[in-house]
Amino acid sequence: MFFPFFFDFSIILLIPAVIFAGWAQLKVKSSFAKYSKVRAGRGVTARQVARLLLDSYGLQRIPVRQVGGQLTDNYNPREKTLNLSENVYNSSSIAAIGVAAHETGHAIQDLKNYAPMRIRNAIVPVANLGSGLAFPLFFIGLLFQASGLMTLGILVFVAVLLFHLVTLPVELDASSRALRILDNRSVLSSEELRGARAVLNAAALTYVAATVMAAAQLVRLLVLRNMFGGDE
Repeated sequence: MFFPFFFDFSIILLIPAVIFAGWAQLKVKSSFAKYSKVRAGRGVTARQVARLLLDSYGLQRIPVRQVGGQLTDNYNPREKTLNLSENVYNSSSIAAIGVAAHETGHAIQDLKNYAPMRIRNAIVPVANLGSGLAFPLFFIGLLFQASGLMTLGILVFVAVLLFHLVTLPVELDASSRALRILDNRSVLSSEELRGARAVLNAAALTYVAATVMAAAQLVRLLVLRNMFGGDE
């Protein structure tokens, strides 16, 4: 019935999602690498752009910090900090400025009390718990033919999928805000905006891919539950 490590034929359900996720990762890396080599005409750095945009919305209290790693940029709504990665912080490339503006978009969402962002922040603890518990619960139930545990694992995993579904509009809206304010503030020219848009669109694909992967995982769990759940 099963191969070692719970490998079974249902894993083929994940193959399209894995391929899509891999392609999305390559797309964002290649787009970022391409436009990291193109300097913005105004010569400002990503840090300066983030500071300018935050201040223009009255968000002087939010610091712009440098963090380690690559593409680890984020806005922390609990600490109220905007964090830019090492290869973005002091860069004046179109890619870096686009990323900084995107994270500023999240800060503006926070300021505007953007509903999807509030929902995402509220379910983060549940989603984190679900990502750690869903598969152990499910596969313990699978081993012992305990359909109740399998069902519980599925229900917990639904929270993970919900998190990804809510994340999509949050990320897409942040990119939309970023491009709009870069244009309105004349930070980038029309030509440069096209490059920033390419980077942010590629980044958005990774969130779509994560959602597709979560949905495929859920379908796989449901298939296994129906096939091997048994009766209690």
